[in-house]
Formats: sequence, structure tokens, C-alpha cells
Amino acid sequence: MKLTAWYTLRKFVYNNLHNEDYETPLSRGLNYFLIALIMSNAAAVLLESVQKYYVLYQDFFYYFEIFSIIIFSVEYLLRFWSIAESNSFESDWKNRLNWVKSGGAIIDLLAILPAYLNFFVQFDLRFLRIVRLLRLLKLTRYFVSLQILLRVIEREKGSFQAVIFILMIMIIMAAAGVYLIESQAQPEVFSSIPASMWWAVVTLTTVGYGDVTPITPLGRFLGAIITILGVGLAALPAGILANGLANELEQRKEKLELRFRELIQNSDIDFVLETEKIEEVRKEVGLTKEQTHDIILQLIREQKEESLRQEREQYAYCPHCGKKLPE
Repeated sequence: MKLTAWYTLRKFVYNNLHNEDYETPLSRGLNYFLIALIMSNAAAVLLESVQKYYVLYQDFFYYFEIFSIIIFSVEYLLRFWSIAESNSFESDWKNRLNWVKSGGAIIDLLAILPAYLNFFVQFDLRFLRIVRLLRLLKLTRYFVSLQILLRVIEREKGSFQAVIFILMIMIIMAAAGVYLIESQAQPEVFSSIPASMWWAVVTLTTVGYGDVTPITPLGRFLGAIITILGVGLAALPAGILANGLANELEQRKEKLELRFRELIQNSDIDFVLETEKIEEVRKEVGLTKEQTHDIILQLIREQKEESLRQEREQYAYCPHCGKKLPE
């Protein structure tokens, strides 16, 4: 009996912390509380950097940080414990190991780990403040737009790696070229290839701060060529990201439309009279009103076509002998 209650409690915790399809007032309230706590932590980090506020409210910042660490630690432990319910075909510890290696778990760990490490290794206070801003990454769990962005980055990581590799080669080649041409004219600026990489980076990315510039005609010609190449290269990651986002949003739209169709058809809803039920299903699935309207029209059209087809079949046979009538 006690073991059953234990598993019931674990399932309850799993549903409220992990299960995206499980939504109750408690799960929503818990999500809102954690979102507010994450945002408050970010605000606290920003205000602590203002010296007059830090001196005035130092005790408040200290105790708020202790409170936050306790909450985030309890959340991490509960997630670690309850994730065993995620896959009944795997062992509890296998599920937990898979979760620990996931991106969400790593972000959760980074949100609390520096505070515990500070007990053993004393960090610079400014470093700890900045690291605490990593807690903002926890918001990816609660906002669909951020989840979509992370999925696109993960899916297109091969393309991003290729672009970064090409950019690194171009930076090294550009730095070597400008060093060879400008090192004698400006030995204090282009003193080595690593020192010339700053100019190569700002030129390839078309930022061009102007703090380091070639002065020889050949150096300026090289700079112009690299700038032109940089326009195309710098646009590659943006193009990959835009294309990935478009594909992800289209796939998400198709999944939502398919789910909406299934719910509508299984519920046998009257499209004309039961508009409130349709609105409830729309909100549950997450479609826009325009998408819902298009699907409803398509379903009505399909129903009419099916009705006409059945009518044609009904009158295609002789009622006396049962033979198919000639068309």
C-alpha cells in the first residue's frame, strides 16, 4: 500500500513538472511561480550591479538568493526523481540518466551549481552575478517560441558547424594576408597573425569599427575583397536559421491542424451550432482563429463530398435486381 502511494506521488510530481499535456490550476500556478522567480533573479542581478542599491538592500539580495537556490534545488531534485515515470519500458535510473544529459537538465544544473561551488572555491562576486543570469535559460521550458528556436539550432547544428568552420578558415587567411601586407607599414598594429585576427573578424562580419585599418593600397584592396566576401558569409547563419524556423513552424502548424481534425471528428461536433466547443478545442490545441476557420471549411467541404458520394452510390444500383445502373 505504501509503495502504491509512493508511485502515485511520483506520478503526480511528474505530471506537474514534466508532462506538457497535463494542465491543471496547480501546474499552471507552479509554472507562473517559477517564471516569476526566474525573472526576479535576473532583475536582482541587474540591480546588484548598481552600487547604491546593492549597499542599501544587501541583506535582501542575500536572503533572496538563498531562497532562490533552495527553490531551484528542490525543483531539480523533484524533476530528477519523478522523470522515472517518463518511459515505462526503461528502468527508473535509465530514464534519469537520459534526463540528466538533456539540455533542460543541464540548464537547471547550471542555475544552481555555481552557488554550491562557491562554498569550496571562492569566486569573484561579479563573476557569480553574471553566471546567475544563466537562470534566464530556464525560461525555454515555459515558452514555445524559445523551444522552437532551440529545436531549430539542434536540427541545423551540422549546417552551423560547417559555416563556423568556413568562417574560421576565412579569418585565419584574412589575418595572415593583412599581416603579410601591413606588418611593415604598421608593425605596432599588425604585429602578428593572432593580433591581426581582430581586424579580420570585424571586417568579415562587416562591422568595421575603424580602430584598426590598413593604410597601404594593397592592404585596402585586400580589405575590400574580405568585406565583400563577409557580406555573403555573415548572412549564411541568418539564412540557415530563417529557413529552419520556417520549416519548424510549418511542421508545427501541420501537427496542430492534424490534432484539431482528430479532436473535432472524434467529438462529432456540429460546425454551425457548437461554436463554443470548437473554440475550446482551438485553445487546447493552440491554433489561430484563421487556421481554425480554414480547417472547418475544409471539413465541411469533405463532409459534403462524402455525402454526395454516398448518394451517388445509393442510386447507382437497381432497387429491384441490385445490378449497377449504367452511367
